[in-house]
Amino acid sequence: MRALLVDDDRRLTELLHRGLAGEGFAVDVAHDGRDGLWLAGEHAYDVIVLDVMLPRLNGYTVCARLRAAENWTPVLMLTAKDGVHDEAEALDTGADDYLAKPFSYVVLLARLRALVRRGAPARPVALVVGDLTLEPAGRRCRRGDVAIPLTPKEFAVLHGLARRPGEIVSKQELIERAWDFAYTGDPNIVEVYVSALRRKIDAPFGRSSLVTVRGAGYRLDA
Repeated sequence: MRALLVDDDRRLTELLHRGLAGEGFAVDVAHDGRDGLWLAGEHAYDVIVLDVMLPRLNGYTVCARLRAAENWTPVLMLTAKDGVHDEAEALDTGADDYLAKPFSYVVLLARLRALVRRGAPARPVALVVGDLTLEPAGRRCRRGDVAIPLTPKEFAVLHGLARRPGEIVSKQELIERAWDFAYTGDPNIVEVYVSALRRKIDAPFGRSSLVTVRGAGYRLDA
């Protein structure tokens, strides 16, 4: 197993290097974000331990750039900052786990083993269908470079379609994704939101990407 440690605390990286090497990891070390990003792009790692507060590029930026480059190596973020907003930002930029300093080495090791077992499946921060981009973390939508404001429910319906581009998604499936299990209203409510989405994501751009498949549901084409 191969791990990359990216942290400017040289004493900590030395301790972690020795500990992980003793557990069978081959460990590379970088002390700033730019070097860490370069190593992560040049070599195949099973897991990356990434500090948030780094010189040159911070951990959030490094993680976001890795995911933008479709590098899905599991990332565990380390930080001295301990708060729900910092944790949320770490996860929203594409990290797989988060551990605040000071931390237990035993817990760190257990989390790294869990990440290695999980592997590196693709889990993009943004969904892209043609030139339509959805960013679920920030609930942002754009067509090319043009931002498209959507209501929470409109975004939920579009997200349900964008997860399966080119496939038919039934009204019931969209209801199950965008409404809670207790919803007992008219399923034709989906039509209302699909019409609203067409007026926002298609009509202004001369597109017809949101297609109605009669008797089956809807399809989002590239």
